[in-house]
Amino acid sequence: MKVKTDTIARTIVLMITLLNLVLGLLGKTALKIDESVIYEACSVGAVIVAAVVSWWKNNSFTQAALKADEVMKSEKALKAANK
Repeated sequence: MKVKTDTIARTIVLMITLLNLVLGLLGKTALKIDESVIYEACSVGAVIVAAVVSWWKNNSFTQAALKADEVMKSEKALKAANK
């Protein structure tokens, strides 16, 4: 199951606000973070995640690579059936 992006964003905002609250209660300088900083951080995080996922996944573009993917899938299915 995949965690939704908005769930991650809300969790990050919650953690930042809780940290801000604790710092305020301890008499420390509260974090001065506005919405644009949070937006930029989330955007950078999303780009990094997208880049890693794109790099990790098998991206077949040529006809030979697509055919190799089909052979690989059939070999895996055959192996799984023989177990």
